[in-house]
Amino acid sequence: MIKEEEVFKIGQFAKPHGIKGELALVTNSDVFDDADDPYIVCDIDGILVPFFIEEFRYKSDNVVLLKLECVDNEDAAREFVNRDVYYPLDAIGDDDLTGNMTWDSFIGYTVADEHLGELGEISDVDESTVNVLFKVDYKGRELLFPAVEELITSINHADKHIVVSLPEGLLDL
Repeated sequence: MIKEEEVFKIGQFAKPHGIKGELALVTNSDVFDDADDPYIVCDIDGILVPFFIEEFRYKSDNVVLLKLECVDNEDAAREFVNRDVYYPLDAIGDDDLTGNMTWDSFIGYTVADEHLGELGEISDVDESTVNVLFKVDYKGRELLFPAVEELITSINHADKHIVVSLPEGLLDL
């Protein structure tokens, strides 16, 4: 049985493409490029289920067309519309992992600042502005800070822990 901590979100299925069961996956990830035997994982009624990929091709920079095994027509493909798509952590190296994760994959990670120590847990990600923001419950109030690689000094995916170096005064805003 696949556990939630063994996968990370790479995107979401948008709609079927054509009548032969292809699906459009909206993603910023390029995990399929280096995969030997690629498969994805979907949440089906609360159970993480693997689906092997017969073939894939890029439609654009952020849309990948996937043909899954046993999904052979448009009706079968419609069952996947709006489902989140995950990828196994063990299929990708730690160096490549962060760049392939969506920002909301970090919800539930604990955040610590290099100088201030423990800040709290990421409760949400705000993508409504140009700058993506992490939301952290910090000392009874909501702390927002930019979700940018320049502020992140280290990530431990196994422990779901992020160390950041926040600019001085950010917590006072």
